[in-house]
Amino acid sequence: MALDRWIALAFIALCCVYGYAAFFTMDQLLPPILQRNPIWPSTFPKILSVLGLIVGLIVLFSPKPTGKPEEVKDGTIDLNRLGDYHVGQAIALLALMIVYALTLRPLGFVGSTIGFLVFGAILLGERKLHILIPVAAIAAGSIWYLVQEVLGIFLRPWPGFLL
Repeated sequence: MALDRWIALAFIALCCVYGYAAFFTMDQLLPPILQRNPIWPSTFPKILSVLGLIVGLIVLFSPKPTGKPEEVKDGTIDLNRLGDYHVGQAIALLALMIVYALTLRPLGFVGSTIGFLVFGAILLGERKLHILIPVAAIAAGSIWYLVQEVLGIFLRPWPGFLL
């Protein structure tokens, strides 16, 4: 079985676990007054799990393109040459996402988001730091303002030792 079908199979398994949690475990602790609402907190996860399952099944059961290797269109991923792609950058970006999640509390939202955006852009090849740093700061500050002030969701902007 090809790599894309193995990935689709793993995605289907993930969607099944997510769907089980959305359909059977998320709404158990809702108060009785909220159980009469037409939209519950699990509505969006239910929709996501069903759509993800449909997409995974389409990828899993779609017919494999036939043709000679030289007839493959540009822009498609050649799984035989997987080592020629920037797999190291992708793995480093995933590691950077994990570091970002771990630094949200100690550095605060603004600091860790600016760091993630700057280091992620440098990892992907951006070298104009005089443009990159202000754009990252404006983006992190804008997102913090929208979440904190507009939506009213508390989001600690700075590290705990500064407050």
